[in-house]
Amino acid sequence: MSGYFADAGLGLGISVVLFFMIIILIVLLSVLGRFVSLWFQALVSGAPVAFFSIVGMSLRKIPSRVIVTAYINSHKAGLSNITVADLETHVLAGGNVANVVKALIAADKANIALTWRQATAIDLAGRDILSAVKTSVNPKVIDCPDEAHGGYITAVAKDGIQLKTRARVTVRTNIQQLVGGATEETIIARVGEGIVNAIGSAETYTDVLESPQRISQLVLGRGLDAQTAFEILSIDIADIAVGENIGARLRSDQAESEKIIAQAKAEQRRAMAVALDQENTAKVTDMKAKVIEAEAQIPMAIADAFTKGNLGIFEYYKLKNLQADTDMRKSIGQDPGAVQ
Repeated sequence: MSGYFADAGLGLGISVVLFFMIIILIVLLSVLGRFVSLWFQALVSGAPVAFFSIVGMSLRKIPSRVIVTAYINSHKAGLSNITVADLETHVLAGGNVANVVKALIAADKANIALTWRQATAIDLAGRDILSAVKTSVNPKVIDCPDEAHGGYITAVAKDGIQLKTRARVTVRTNIQQLVGGATEETIIARVGEGIVNAIGSAETYTDVLESPQRISQLVLGRGLDAQTAFEILSIDIADIAVGENIGARLRSDQAESEKIIAQAKAEQRRAMAVALDQENTAKVTDMKAKVIEAEAQIPMAIADAFTKGNLGIFEYYKLKNLQADTDMRKSIGQDPGAVQ
């Protein structure tokens, strides 16, 4: 009886072990199944990737499906110089492998010289390499000024008339200068500067209106795309509008300023004349006071002459008669009605 229970316990133990082994096998198959599917996909696509290499990617926390898919795409497109190690290195550096591979394929089909090293450097620099290649194949049109700022580029011709312009700049990507080259904002700023310079050098605003292409020719001749990520193909003037007469307004402001200055100088001269007149009036008053003071001393001099015997009584009365006659003549001259 005891042997029966022992055999039954042994059979139960084996069943439990087999059950756990089956569970572990199922888990392993489910885990490895993903790697096997990727390995088989690469194998049948003609771009085989080692099975343990796919497993290693997961252990290094590298998205194995992204790497395998990019490797298959590159080899199908004929880019056999790209290895799995290159793809893994770029992912670990923080790059976008799928975007880089798509850009390389597009550049190869368009006969654009672009190497893996250049493409990865551009991608790691933060530029959209796929968009750059597309722009290199299909030129891009940049509005100047751009839609975000709107409005016009304003400039003044030599005759003082203001012109408002809008331009459309057609560019394509310069792959060789994409890393470190200036962006669209620099192109817009340089084109705006060139338009202002071209209009400012025109003798009259009608010259610009008659031949807008003159602006484009002058701007294109300045080499505005130097040290930028783009090559300027053409600059087209989309719109020109006549603005204010800046020259007339400036001349009016200048005349107003000169008038104010002249008024200030005239007021200064008037104030100086008033001050001089007041000064002369004060001098006259001072002289009158001195005359009165001198006249006040005459009676004292006469008295002193009497005392000393230098003046007799007849000379005194004769002097008094002379003074009375003088006073009468003064009164007659001041009052016209006194003489009948």
